[in-house]
Amino acid sequence: MANLVVDVSERIATLTLNRPEARNALDADLLRDLRAALDDADASPDVDVIVLAAADPVFCAGLDLRELSPGGRFDIGELTRAGNPFPPRSKPVVGAINGPAVTGGLELALSCDVLVASERATFGDTHARVGIMPWWGMTVRLPEAVGARTALAMSLTGNFLGAHDAHRLGMVHAVVPHEELGAAARRLALDIASNDQVVVRKLLAAYREGLATTGEQARRDEHARAMAHQGEGFDVSVFAARRKAVVERGRSQA
Repeated sequence: MANLVVDVSERIATLTLNRPEARNALDADLLRDLRAALDDADASPDVDVIVLAAADPVFCAGLDLRELSPGGRFDIGELTRAGNPFPPRSKPVVGAINGPAVTGGLELALSCDVLVASERATFGDTHARVGIMPWWGMTVRLPEAVGARTALAMSLTGNFLGAHDAHRLGMVHAVVPHEELGAAARRLALDIASNDQVVVRKLLAAYREGLATTGEQARRDEHARAMAHQGEGFDVSVFAARRKAVVERGRSQA
């Protein structure tokens, strides 16, 4: 079974994370395949909009913690240097959030341009529970999405935000019944695809440039702090010992 399912129709590329048995956690293979599929969709003349979805019941539990343990395939330094789950694209990315989006999974969602959420969606930043500093823009994108005070509370406690609160705070464009999520995300993508694509991409670039005016230096600062912590203060064996407790605590809230 493919860990990423790709479908292109009506000028929409739908990329579906497909590791439900692992809560769609990003292992090395899935992260590589996702980035490659995003590259392909962004370059394709047959695609105007990308939809990022996931197999139920979870959107993405973040990085596969097993691959951050001894013998795992992730290189902390390389992940930190990446700076984003995926680099910004020239085409809009609509995130269809079907369930919990946690830590790296939340950063993945926040890297999308517009979010539509199922009523079952939840959002959580558990970096403090895991003992890792964020490196994919959490300290910039989360306050952009929900405001600085809410973002700080989420990050310091590790507690989760529900779909309707995420909508109220502006993180999510719309909340829909779970069974309608795919159709709702596709309708939004079709609305975008129906417009002048030259202007759509210029608008997207303009919005990003405006946000980057204040956010880019903050993202660079986040990367520097993450590299320093993971390079100097991150003990893989200690992390591996606490992994089970971290997972169980997150599942009790998600």
